[in-house]
Amino acid sequence: MARRQKLLAKIADQRVQMTEFSSQWQPALLYADRARVIFSFVRGHAVLVGGVAALFLVRRNGLSLLLRGGWRAWKFYRYFKGVSTKAFSQIR
Repeated sequence: MARRQKLLAKIADQRVQMTEFSSQWQPALLYADRARVIFSFVRGHAVLVGGVAALFLVRRNGLSLLLRGGWRAWKFYRYFKGVSTKAFSQIR
């Protein structure tokens, strides 16, 4: 019974140590997780990101024109994605 109590005390101590260790790394891991999500979005929507970047480079007339163009590009992308999904689902 004493051995069991020692083991339980050791486990509790290890839990405390792991909590302290993980709290030190939590901010860095949050940044890494955000970067992973952003990278995943850019990789999955390369055409959209490229279009927005092109609009930014071509149109330096103002933020409103950029936002309007970006909104139109987004709407077109969503429309085209829906149409292509329906077309390919009918072929199969």
